[in-house]
Amino acid sequence: MSLESYRILEIDPYLKSHEGDINLRMERYASTKKRLLGDGGSLSGFANGHMHFGFHPQKPDEVSDAPKGRSREVKIKKDMGWVYREWAPNASAMHLIGDFNGWDRASHPMKPLPGGTWEICVPGKIPHGSKVKIQVEANGQTFDRIPTYCKRAIQDPHTLAFDGQVWHPDKLYAWTDSDFHRESGEPLMIYECHIGMSGENAGIATFQEFTDSILPRIKKLGYNAVQLMAIMEHPYYGSFGYQVTNFYAVSSRFGTPEDLKSLINTAHSMGISVFLDLIHSHAARNEAEGLGRFDGTDYQFFHSGALGNHPAWDTRLFDYNKPEVLHFLLSNLKYWLDEYHFDGFRFDGVTSMLYHDHGLGSAFDNYDKYFSMNTDVEAVTYLQLASDLCKEICSNCTLIAEDMSGMPGMCLPVSWGGIGFDYRLGMGLPDYWIRLLKTTKDENWHLGTLWHELTTRRPLEKVIGYCESHDQALVGDKTIMFWLADKEMYWHMGIDSQNQVISRAIALHKMIRLITCACGGDGYLNFMGNEFGHPEWIDFPREGNGWSYHYARRQWSLASNPELRYKGLQDFDEAMVHLIKESNIPACPSKLEYVHEDDKVIIFSKGSYLFIFNFHYGRDWTGRLPSLDGKECEIALHSGWEVFGGYKEKSADRFASGDLITVWPRCAVVLRAV
Repeated sequence: MSLESYRILEIDPYLKSHEGDINLRMERYASTKKRLLGDGGSLSGFANGHMHFGFHPQKPDEVSDAPKGRSREVKIKKDMGWVYREWAPNASAMHLIGDFNGWDRASHPMKPLPGGTWEICVPGKIPHGSKVKIQVEANGQTFDRIPTYCKRAIQDPHTLAFDGQVWHPDKLYAWTDSDFHRESGEPLMIYECHIGMSGENAGIATFQEFTDSILPRIKKLGYNAVQLMAIMEHPYYGSFGYQVTNFYAVSSRFGTPEDLKSLINTAHSMGISVFLDLIHSHAARNEAEGLGRFDGTDYQFFHSGALGNHPAWDTRLFDYNKPEVLHFLLSNLKYWLDEYHFDGFRFDGVTSMLYHDHGLGSAFDNYDKYFSMNTDVEAVTYLQLASDLCKEICSNCTLIAEDMSGMPGMCLPVSWGGIGFDYRLGMGLPDYWIRLLKTTKDENWHLGTLWHELTTRRPLEKVIGYCESHDQALVGDKTIMFWLADKEMYWHMGIDSQNQVISRAIALHKMIRLITCACGGDGYLNFMGNEFGHPEWIDFPREGNGWSYHYARRQWSLASNPELRYKGLQDFDEAMVHLIKESNIPACPSKLEYVHEDDKVIIFSKGSYLFIFNFHYGRDWTGRLPSLDGKECEIALHSGWEVFGGYKEKSADRFASGDLITVWPRCAVVLRAV
């Protein structure tokens, strides 16, 4: 591929001085791909580690000398056996142990194969659900590990130790989603979810409860995608799922693999895509149940020494230059797509992957910061391979990068010189909103700066906009509603209560979400419960709170209570999401029509819609309407309507271009051309 064919250089002229870096990016990608695949191979054909390693039922003649003269069908039924393989190059001996052999540490030795692989063939049936581990001998020591490709790991409630499980039900899950596809022409409206804390009762909710109770709520609200957190097995519940130990296992605390499949299948039947919050940026350092020192070395999967340790997260960092590590991670992507029918991934911690200093304390204020000795070019190559693989398996697969640095080309095709993702999370927006709420009274907000923050992004690179996610809801931070209302939420959220703090909070909560949803990105994300201003932070059980689940849940009943103002916030969010989604407003260019810093008014158009925001704390704004192609327009949404907790009766008033319109203080109006 010649340098001239890299469209990224045409799209972003500021990259011209970094042609050599883009060239290096693409040379590394091509050479690594050739090293893995040779000539003519495919990434999908390479990423089959889960089909080779781990436990697999085998034909009888592959595991034992079965008697001759019997039909194949009879032999399979009577003499079905298993083969188990593991990659552990530093091990000197390995034994398969489990309740299937009474945890006999000598009865099932594994034999070494070339390339550091170990294998054992077990005649007969290992019962579904059997607990298993691997006894590893290395460096003169003996220790137990959970198989790296284990599909399920379970925790003993008393000892808290984990065991792997052989998971192979007699009947495969019967999928019914073969014709599922998200509606074309709709922007992504993502509802970010944590299964365990999705219930109202103090405890850990299940996949089944989420399917029955939360999916219908998401459908009604209008969101067309769910992003599931904490799915990959993680021993510490309070890590929010971000310290993974078993990359191929569904977290058993929420239910079985079949329960997760049922959730996804049901979501697809509702027209809802399902994304996995994927953690390939690091791994838990756990050894007994994770990848840490699996074969007795610290460098099997990770960089050795300090390079392999994340200084802020106390986790291990993958060596993306190792073919075996690429095989493990790329196979993991294919596994989640094929086995569970996920529709895409939100890659966590991409900024941490891209830079050797993990972006900690860095201000990416010039292009030299993206292309320097600090850039982890091996991680860049891995992300390119990952995006190529996912699109090869499923052309509609959606990839979202959690990258706050704004790496050029993150969301451009690899063939253009990019990294191949579809969207980048607009992480600057929530930081901006929280900083604004912490430091500046709304009467002093600078609307020109707000417009810049909402609309400035890289050309042709899509962004998921949001004003807050789970990050802002965690204990130690505050949600937008909490920054606005603070302790008054506990006493004055009744519809009959008159409180200036709460009135301001409700008004600005709606305006912030609407302006972000309308023009803050090419899609939108919301964390569950934030849409109605959930009154409490998230705090998982820990010693400091008496191991309580009180703050690790969602109080949905608040939003359904007509006597509380939470319901108005939820109803507004529902109306907003349906309007933005069904009209595909994010796809329309944003045109600033009017801004006045003293009046605190900003007006912009998007396609056939006109948005008027009056952020002034106490003064009506009256002005003439800009033209929407000379057409009449009607009110499509008004944040001040009574049904949303405001004071204005809902109406369908019509206006012509040049007509005067009055917008109340701290209100937003959306007008639609008729």
